[in-house]
Amino acid sequence: MEKILRFYLSNTDTIGHASLYEEIARAAKREGLAGATVMQGIMGFGHASELRSNKFWELNVKYPVVVEIIDEEKPLRAFLEKVLPVVQSQPKGCLVTMQDIDIVMRK
Repeated sequence: MEKILRFYLSNTDTIGHASLYEEIARAAKREGLAGATVMQGIMGFGHASELRSNKFWELNVKYPVVVEIIDEEKPLRAFLEKVLPVVQSQPKGCLVTMQDIDIVMRK
């Protein structure tokens, strides 16, 4: 069964000097996963932060980011084992979900 693995992050989450979302996407590529997409949220909030928006006239530059990775469950679980410690080390917290999906078309 194919699954979708999602990481709900902030654009300000980092690992060293790199963006966490970029590192997750690059790691997924290195691991040979089927594909990853990084999406910038327009607005969002979580249990550990204020409501944030990416409107250009606002002074803050913090906005939500979602990384989605679709593949079979086994490689996703192996990948998650490797990256979860880094995600868990983030001071503000992140949300990670995994769900079953039905692929309707693949071309």
